Amino acid sequence: MKNIKSFGEHLRSLRENAGLTLKTVAEQIGVDTSLLAKIERNERQPSKSLIKDAALFFKVDEKELTKLYLSDVIAYKILDEEGDISILEVAETKVKYLTAVKNEK
Repeated sequence: MKNIKSFGEHLRSLRENAGLTLKTVAEQIGVDTSLLAKIERNERQPSKSLIKDAALFFKVDEKELTKLYLSDVIAYKILDEEGDISILEVAETKVKYLTAVKNEK
């Protein structure tokens, strides 16, 4: 499980691996330095535009960053509700169902 990172941890790794300061990255992607720091510490959630801008800046796949973010949202929601992994099985079935319904229209 050591390779699993939250969105914020991943963003911090990208920044640190590039040898950049919080201030530099924040300026380049157009956010406040304190907001970026909070996102890296998982205290705030990124917006869609921040994810897009970060992907462009770091030259990484936007879909992968979005996937990291959404998996955080789901994991924290399950933890907050004191749920377990079985919720994901039900959600997977619902996604398949809703995708089929959407494709019928």
